[in-house]
Amino acid sequence: MTEPKEKSAKTWTNAAALAGAAIGSAALAAAVLYVSRRKAKANETPSHPEDAPETD
Repeated sequence: MTEPKEKSAKTWTNAAALAGAAIGSAALAAAVLYVSRRKAKANETPSHPEDAPETD
């Protein structure tokens, strides 16, 4: 009679591990996208004020 209880616990832990892996993968992907966009934006800004575009 203990087998169904163990099987149910294993199913729950497997699902939790899978969900944790999915969340971790999504967080890692978001971090990589954030850094790459930030680097791209840093390269777009002019380094000298005289090179800045007109804003008026």
